[in-house]
Amino acid sequence: MDLQLKDKVVVVTGASKGIGLALVDAFAREGAHVIAGSRSITTGLEELQERYGVIAVPADLSTAAGPDALVARAVDRYGTVDVLVNNLGAATPRPSFLDIDDAEWQRIFDLTLFSAVRASRAALPHLLDAGGGAIINISSINARLPFPAVVDYSAAKAGLASLTKSLSEEFAPRGVRVNAIAPGPVRTPFWTAPGGFADAAAAQAGTTPQEAMDVVVPQSMGISTGRVTEAHEVADLALFLASPLAGNITGAEFTIDGGQVKTL
Repeated sequence: MDLQLKDKVVVVTGASKGIGLALVDAFAREGAHVIAGSRSITTGLEELQERYGVIAVPADLSTAAGPDALVARAVDRYGTVDVLVNNLGAATPRPSFLDIDDAEWQRIFDLTLFSAVRASRAALPHLLDAGGGAIINISSINARLPFPAVVDYSAAKAGLASLTKSLSEEFAPRGVRVNAIAPGPVRTPFWTAPGGFADAAAAQAGTTPQEAMDVVVPQSMGISTGRVTEAHEVADLALFLASPLAGNITGAEFTIDGGQVKTL
C-alpha cells in the first residue's frame, strides 16, 4: 500500500532508541525526509543516517531552545515541515508519590509534555504555510490507567492527551490533523535495558528478564493477546495517521496495548 509519504518532511523527537528509533526507520523506509532529534546520536541513528540520509540532530529537547532548533534544522534543509511526531517522554518508577519532589515533577513534565508543546508551537506555522499536515503525539495508556509508581509521567501523558484534543480543535479547520497513539508495554530499552522494568518484574517473579517480558508481564497486566507490543507496530500506526489515507482522522487517540485496557 502506498502511504504517499515519499519526500514528506518528518520531524521526530526522542529518536535515539525504542519507539523513536522505530519511527525514524519506518518513515525513512517510506521515502520521507526524516529529521531525528535526540540528546545523543546512537549507533542506531548513525546507521539510519548512512542508509537513508536521515538527519540526526543532537538537541536537549527538554529545554525551551531544543525543539526550536530541531524544527529550524528541518526548515533550513527542506523549507517546510509536513509531519511532527512528538515521541519524547520519560518515566522513573518510585515507591510512592511522596518520593517525588518539585524538581522531578518539572523534569518529567519538561521531557514528556513541554517538549511536545514547544515542538508543536515551532512546527505549526510551517505546517499551516504548507497548507496542512499532521502532528502525532505518542501518549500512553498511563494517561488514563493510574499507576502510582509513575504518577508524574501519567499526569504528563494526560496533559498530552488533552493537548492533542485542543490542537486538533483549533487547527483541523486549517488542514492540520492532530492525533495521539497510546501504547501499553512496548519491547524497548525502557523495559529491557539493565535495571529496567523487565529486570524488576523478573526479580519479583524469580525468572529471567526475557521470560518476564514474554510471559510474566503479559499475564500480570492482563494483555489479551498474550504479548507486549513491538516498537515497529507503534511506528506502523504512526505511518498511517501521518498519511493522506487518514485524511479525515483528527482529535483521536489510538490505543495499542494488546487489549490491556478493558474499559470502553
